[in-house]
Amino acid sequence: MNFNFLSPVSDLVLAHNELLSSQALGRKLKIHSAQNGIPDLGDVNIAILGVLENRNDINYIGEEFQLDEIRKSLYALFPGSWNTSVADLGNINKGESVQDTYFALKEAISILVKKNIIPIILGGSQDLTYANYRAYDALVPMVNIVNVDSKFDLGDSAKPIKNNSFVGKIILDEPYNLFNYAAIGHQTYFNSQEEIDLMNKLYFESYRLGEVSKDITLVEPVLRDANIVSIDLSSVKASEVSLNQKYSPNGLDGKEICAIARYAGISNKVSSFGIYEYKPSKDDEITSMLIAQMIWYFIEGVNFRVKDDDFTDEKSYQKYITLVDNQELVFYKSVKTGRWWIEIPFLSEVNNKLKRHTLLPCMHQDYLDACKNKIPDRWFKAFQKNCV
Repeated sequence: MNFNFLSPVSDLVLAHNELLSSQALGRKLKIHSAQNGIPDLGDVNIAILGVLENRNDINYIGEEFQLDEIRKSLYALFPGSWNTSVADLGNINKGESVQDTYFALKEAISILVKKNIIPIILGGSQDLTYANYRAYDALVPMVNIVNVDSKFDLGDSAKPIKNNSFVGKIILDEPYNLFNYAAIGHQTYFNSQEEIDLMNKLYFESYRLGEVSKDITLVEPVLRDANIVSIDLSSVKASEVSLNQKYSPNGLDGKEICAIARYAGISNKVSSFGIYEYKPSKDDEITSMLIAQMIWYFIEGVNFRVKDDDFTDEKSYQKYITLVDNQELVFYKSVKTGRWWIEIPFLSEVNNKLKRHTLLPCMHQDYLDACKNKIPDRWFKAFQKNCV
């Protein structure tokens, strides 16, 4: 397998790892080292992949960064009672150009996803999500992206791609593979009215910080429906992170961002997970430990995945039908997990790419709302998208 653009985990981190308890996570990982090369990925479920690229950050002034502190924090944690095998493949270094880095990342993700290995991407700037999305061109017909961020990052797609405008490129660049884009934890004052209007016009989903903090379970269905989850660390409030990482006094707290990582892990559909905008600083233990815990919760989630979305066996689900404004809404509840789905009427004359989107994850609350004659918001947006 051709991973020759990967550089190994640094000797400093490996030396640190040798001093850890034999029970620590770092001692159980398959690690890409200078001495032993890339490990065998035969039974690996998850692969950690660093990307040392931040040149498309709008505030980039030539600074370099490393991911050693994150690895040290992660390796020192103790694994749960997991049967998930994890590898650390080291880093993709900056290419000659940013496009070269994108190409290497796209190739790496494509190879891993084809092997049913979930990449965890640790990145510099969040525009790397564009390369992550492009890796799916030959993998699945339509892609759902969830962006955990204080901003929508739609930006001006006519200008060159940056970490605050990559979503605009994803929407407008061919081939058009984006079905749904959802933003979690956005803060209205960081987003222009044009961007907010565009989100509504395209029937994309957005969950405001206040809603998410009030009830974190709101975001589970949208994460259950995502292929790609991209987290911008600026969505985390300043009091939870180190000096260089501080962005806003308001944001998600450590518990909430870890819960989101776990929901992403439990989702049967999430096949790549990225944490971006890491900015090391001298007092850095806090940010690196938070990222390590996010990765831990994601792995924990993957370990507890349950195949509960097979609706061919009638014994595996309960079906509920309700009427809202003469529209028949059909709900399914998994007997195994208690998770809910709602059926979107499939329009036969419309784009066949959408066939697999006819069942939409939802919450029990959506069913209760439908019983009170209220159409669930997710259903309405997905239905409108199917009509476009």
